[in-house]
Amino acid sequence: MSQSDDMTRLLAGLEALVERVGSLYPPQPGVPDWGTVRACRWRRQQGRAYFQEVTRPHGISLADLKGIERQKRLLVQNTLQFVRGLPANNALLWGPRGTGKSSLIKALLSEYGAEGLRVIEVEGHALMDLGDIVENLYGQPERFVLFSDDLSFEADDPGYKALKAVLDGALTAQPENVLVYATSNRRHLLPEYMGENKGARLHDGEIHHAEAVEEKISLSERFGLWLAFHPFSQAQYLDIVSHWLAVLRAVPADSESMQREALQWALLRGSRSGRAAWQFARDYAGRMALDERLVHE
Repeated sequence: MSQSDDMTRLLAGLEALVERVGSLYPPQPGVPDWGTVRACRWRRQQGRAYFQEVTRPHGISLADLKGIERQKRLLVQNTLQFVRGLPANNALLWGPRGTGKSSLIKALLSEYGAEGLRVIEVEGHALMDLGDIVENLYGQPERFVLFSDDLSFEADDPGYKALKAVLDGALTAQPENVLVYATSNRRHLLPEYMGENKGARLHDGEIHHAEAVEEKISLSERFGLWLAFHPFSQAQYLDIVSHWLAVLRAVPADSESMQREALQWALLRGSRSGRAAWQFARDYAGRMALDERLVHE
């Protein structure tokens, strides 16, 4: 057998090996057709990163969100500027769980998707890919919100610096058609410890924070729009319950009794939140419908 025959056989074996290894991985999806795709998730699977279309985006509307009128007005104004091609800011929505932070961002897609708004959900562990995500969006006519929900970092989290660079700090400028909207339970996105305040000093009547505190504040300050969310009052909570019962077409036979149940529901969960109101309304509406069905059986 000649040397050329050996080489041919070796190359054929290598090609077969490459095909076999390649079959173990899913095909790499391309960039979505943003003209028709309104929402995506950035996924990383078996070492490959790609856009995964969200075929059924959350259908909540701005009108469904009660008790957060100020936050809604400010974020809608910022988003409307962005969609219309005007200057707008990255936004940080922070506060307790269940107060409507992520729902407000999702509702923007229902409101402005037809005008070119697109939402890409980026989970915290994928923030290291922000540079690659943004690179795919340059020059697109649509307007993109990179949405990171329930965001928080530990001190040595690599995603912290990646987000910081995209917001304001990298040599490459953030595209004018991209904004970052993030939600967090923490105002500064990082854990804050009592001991860090010991390094603060007073100079000419001004408080100068220690270096560790300054580093944490520096990330949140890169968001031009801060929106604080707060626990709902009892009246606000009951108003939200009534709204969802109306949406679910469940009319209580005894309004006072329903309100007592709703407050007990919130008490057991330790939160008068919009999420608790929605969950109670579903439970109450379901029980009413079941009772009515049993009566007619």
